[in-house]
Amino acid sequence: MDRFTLVTGASEGIGKELARRAAKSGRKVILTARSEDKLAALAEELGNDTVVIPADLSKPGEADRLWKSAVDRREIEILVNNAGLGYNGAFVDPQGWDREAVSIEVNVVAATRLMKLAVAHMQEHGARSRILNVASVAAFMPGPGMAVYHATKAFLLSLSEAADVELRDTRISVTALCPGATQSNFFNDADMTEVNITKVGRLPSAASVAEAGWNGMITGQRVVVPGAQNKATVAMARLAPRGIVAGITRRLLSRSGTLAKT
Repeated sequence: MDRFTLVTGASEGIGKELARRAAKSGRKVILTARSEDKLAALAEELGNDTVVIPADLSKPGEADRLWKSAVDRREIEILVNNAGLGYNGAFVDPQGWDREAVSIEVNVVAATRLMKLAVAHMQEHGARSRILNVASVAAFMPGPGMAVYHATKAFLLSLSEAADVELRDTRISVTALCPGATQSNFFNDADMTEVNITKVGRLPSAASVAEAGWNGMITGQRVVVPGAQNKATVAMARLAPRGIVAGITRRLLSRSGTLAKT
């Protein structure tokens, strides 16, 4: 039975680069995301062994359908939970609920379900296996202006750390990759092209973030925070009073010229 790396959200950004990194290391890859055209183009680049399974993880039950297709005559050696959605807007805005509900379904429900399915599958096969969950620096701090997104990433970070400890005596490791703002289409999708955080210096490339995450996963690191600036941000978030951290984050997530008072 052939062994594969399953990458969700593989059509662009960090997910696309993680799929490339997996293929570069000689692994067979299963690509999944909503955009079948983008997946097909990436599959052609990666080679004939690449499998494409389009899936919309915002739909209830889609994670189970995806997993059933992925493990059909295949063994999943590595699960990369990269698919994620965010929404920039006030929590009190009732119009934001539809997008926030989708974020919870993808970032929390689908990611958790795929993890549980993967752990059971990996334990059954008994081979050295790994799970990489793409969380965020947002996981370390409350995010006024993106309250639900930050909460979902905090959930994923906590889940990853706890599961890795539980699995310590097995051949399975869990790594949480926690990048900061990165060059990708995320900001367009989340309506964030004009927020202040995108104006603070040059953003790292998705390729560099993927490389750090992949290397951390392979070496069994529990949490990977790529880049000196992101490491400093996480240290500040852990040491400073939560109220101050929330106020700083609120300013970073505000649009240029319309900074909210803290």
